[in-house]
Amino acid sequence: MSDDEQTPSTTGAPAGGPKGGTPAGPRPEEIRFFGTTWVDHSGGYPLRRAGLAAGSLAAAVAACLVLRFAYQGLQIADVGGIVNMLVVLMFAVCSAIAFRKTWEGFTRRPTDPAREESLRSLKAIGFIGSLLAYGVRCLVEAPGERLRRAEYDMARAQYEKRRNSRTGNPAARKKPKRS
Repeated sequence: MSDDEQTPSTTGAPAGGPKGGTPAGPRPEEIRFFGTTWVDHSGGYPLRRAGLAAGSLAAAVAACLVLRFAYQGLQIADVGGIVNMLVVLMFAVCSAIAFRKTWEGFTRRPTDPAREESLRSLKAIGFIGSLLAYGVRCLVEAPGERLRRAEYDMARAQYEKRRNSRTGNPAARKKPKRS
């Protein structure tokens, strides 16, 4: 792929060239709530991480309270022990699967987008697991930061390699001898 065929998101420069000190090369991918501050941990990054961790964990606690009220409603309705057990089991299993899938989403890109789409409703039912995974991950790093940093570093290395191999006067290069 030539440099002319690259999109602005991979070249790092606006269509007219670098402006205002924007470095050439690949741009980092934005992370929701963090933008590109994850690259150099600027712009209130630690405070934002702490706030998002506290917020998502508080939302998980609030969701557990709402589910407790729903469970009490089932007990008041006297629907039976098996229904109560199935509801608790369903939310527990869905939350565990949602936690695992959300956590995996922070460490690697999905290999099968269709499968991820089919698990969407299951993740919605197990939303408490997703909130817990997000909150715990915010305590360590911005969710998905390690994955995006590895991709960004690899893209920067490839860009530097391509750029360094093109420097200099091509006419001054030695031509290979034919045997």
